[in-house]
Amino acid sequence: MRSRLRAWAPAAALSLLLLAACGGGGGASSDGPTSVTPPPPTSAPPATPPVTPQPPVEPTPPVSSSAVPAGFALVWSDEFDTDGLPDAARWSYDTERNRLGWYNNERQYYAASRLANAQVAGGRLRITARREELRVAPDWGGQRYTSARLITRGKAQWTYGFFEVRARLPCGRGTWPAIWMLGTAGTWPDDGEIDIMEHVGSNPTRIFGTVHTLAGSGGAGTGAATQVPDACTAFHDYQLHWTADEISIGVDGEVYFRYPNPRTGRAAWPFDDPHYLLLNIAIGGNLGGAVDDGIFPVTMEIEHVRVWQPQR
Repeated sequence: MRSRLRAWAPAAALSLLLLAACGGGGGASSDGPTSVTPPPPTSAPPATPPVTPQPPVEPTPPVSSSAVPAGFALVWSDEFDTDGLPDAARWSYDTERNRLGWYNNERQYYAASRLANAQVAGGRLRITARREELRVAPDWGGQRYTSARLITRGKAQWTYGFFEVRARLPCGRGTWPAIWMLGTAGTWPDDGEIDIMEHVGSNPTRIFGTVHTLAGSGGAGTGAATQVPDACTAFHDYQLHWTADEISIGVDGEVYFRYPNPRTGRAAWPFDDPHYLLLNIAIGGNLGGAVDDGIFPVTMEIEHVRVWQPQR
């Protein structure tokens, strides 16, 4: 299904707040923080960066309106108009940590090319987490839940642009859906992370956005939160405007977090290099917390993913 395109407008600055880290990344649980030793740099981006989690801050109200900037052209999109598995020309599956277990004490197994976990139907992508054990999978690591983690790595990457993902989120204690980006160069957090949207089912009306850099990552990532009362029952446009000067994150045309380029070097601004998109539902872990097995299956539905960049 398609939705009306929007146009971006400037907004006032917002004070930067500390938040927990990425979806499928780091966070905090009721049991307290858990530290994970980061993997050494590799030639490919890590499956999920380990972090030292801290509790999210209280929500910050929206501060200004936003929409697609004037003079921008649509350069990439998926409207999910072909039923079946997600388009293999646009998406692949991140399964790298299945056997060893995912970072941040997450409890899901990420399946590849499995309709039960990632399916396009009726103009929507449906990422579904289930209470099941895929013992027959050769990379099964003992997980009691299945899900999917779709990525554009190796297929599409961008430096700057306006990004919009229209989604309805899953709810229920233990869910941790995310729409986010990682630097393609392969070292975390040196190469950056942009969390366009994170949500935990135990706090169903709050969503948050965060950036992670070498200067501040994991629990020291910089971000803010806002209220979306019907995040689990209605579709909303989760948006990122990324330029050489600033990262702005918003929902439905309202910016609630801004991260200006501090001009102090790459440690605090690794955002002049390409990043790729990720869509996933993590289960449990340091941010997702305790899991209610009665909620399953749970689904994040996505109507479109769109990327605009300035016309050349």
